[in-house]
Formats: sequence, C-alpha cells, structure tokens
Amino acid sequence: MDNLQEQYCNFCSENIRRPNPFILDIFQKLDEEIKRGPEEGIILIIAGNNHLVPTQRMTGEDFWLLSKVLSNQSHITGLDVKYNLIGDVGAYYAAKLLQKQPCITYLNLMFNDIGPEGGELIAKALHKNKTLKYLRMTGNKIENTGGMSFAAMLQINSSLEKLDLGDCDLGLQSVIAFTTVLTQNQAIKAINLNRPILYGEQEESTVHMGHMLKENHFLVELHMCKHDMKNYGMQQLCDALTLNSSLRYLDVS
Repeated sequence: MDNLQEQYCNFCSENIRRPNPFILDIFQKLDEEIKRGPEEGIILIIAGNNHLVPTQRMTGEDFWLLSKVLSNQSHITGLDVKYNLIGDVGAYYAAKLLQKQPCITYLNLMFNDIGPEGGELIAKALHKNKTLKYLRMTGNKIENTGGMSFAAMLQINSSLEKLDLGDCDLGLQSVIAFTTVLTQNQAIKAINLNRPILYGEQEESTVHMGHMLKENHFLVELHMCKHDMKNYGMQQLCDALTLNSSLRYLDVS
C-alpha cells in the first residue's frame, strides 16, 4: 500500500486538486515515524494554529481529500484539525468519516467555522457510530439548532464519553434539552456547555442543571462557564451536589 503522502497526492491528482503543502508536510513526517516501527493509536494533528511551521489552513475541500486517505487507515485513531476553515462542507465529510472509519476514537474540530447545518450532520453521524469517545466542537457556532441535534443524539448514542460544545452559541432550549437527556444517558463522563446565549433567562438553565445533577450519577466533569449564574442558581447547584456522588470537576467561572 502507498504511504500516506503518496495516497494523498494520488487523490489530489485524480480529482484535479492542488495538494495542501501543510498536509503534505504532516504526512511526510508521519510516514517517516511509521517506517521506524508500526504504531497503533496514532493521533494525526493538523492544527491550523501551528505557529512553528508555515501553515495553509485547511478548507472543506482539503478535508474531503484528507478523509479519503484516512478512510482505510486503521492505525490512526485520533484526528485533530482545530483552528482550520473546513466549514459545513468539511463537517459533511467529517460525518462521512465517522460513518466509514470505525477506528476514530478522538475528533477535534474546534474553531472551524462549522454552523448549524454542519453540526446537525455530525450529530446524526453519531446516531450509529459506536467507537468515538471524545468530540471537541468548541467555537463552532452551531447555535440552538445544532445543539438540539446533539442532545437528540445523546438519547441514542451510548459510547461517546466526552462532548465539548463550549462557545457554540447554544440557546436555552438546547441547554435544557441536554439536562433532560443527561438524566438518562449513562455514557457521558464529561460535557462542556460554556458560554450559551441565554437572553436574560440565565437562572432557568441553572435550575434545570441542578435537577439533572440530582438524577445523574455518571457525569464526572461539567463545564458551565458564562451562564451568568447568581445566588439563586448557585444555591440550586449546591443543593443538587449534596445528592450527587459522581461529579468531580465543576467549572462555573
């Protein structure tokens, strides 16, 4: 089988696309590592905020070609493409990758200009995916629509353990939906719901969060920064925590 760099160049040539030099460089280095000895559990990092090397941030089209290479790489179990520009087009191919590549257990899509449509696509892909353990979507403005899709996904998915939806412009409706589904979901160990858009309904989200913490005995880590919590909301959480024996980390800054 061709090495990663050769496969990538072949796919680019077949589809009349110019290879992204940043991806080429990453694949070249990874090929050299693999030659020194077969490795399992490789996390492929193509972060767009790497200031140590020249970076041409990935677009959705770049991610499409990348996903074609990864679709048959069983030794790559993690993909980190944070701070790129893959958008909803890239999210479409990320969803396809989750459906076709059962070896991916970690996916980092932070700050990639993914919107509500892309969020829905990824959430729906996780209805059937049974291997992904950790998904990071921080900074993608999937809004209430995308948030509701992820909440619905957690009613079905029983393998995802960590979900990061901080700074995604979630609305009150989706925050409440998460608190509802987390009373039943026993797989999620950590969730980030930082910085939602609450429009003056701050305390309501905290009240629902308190109810959830009374019922959920599996969640270990909860991030709910920038919920504009006041005395009443904090009291609700404190009351809930007296009945909760599983939570180990709570961030309400």
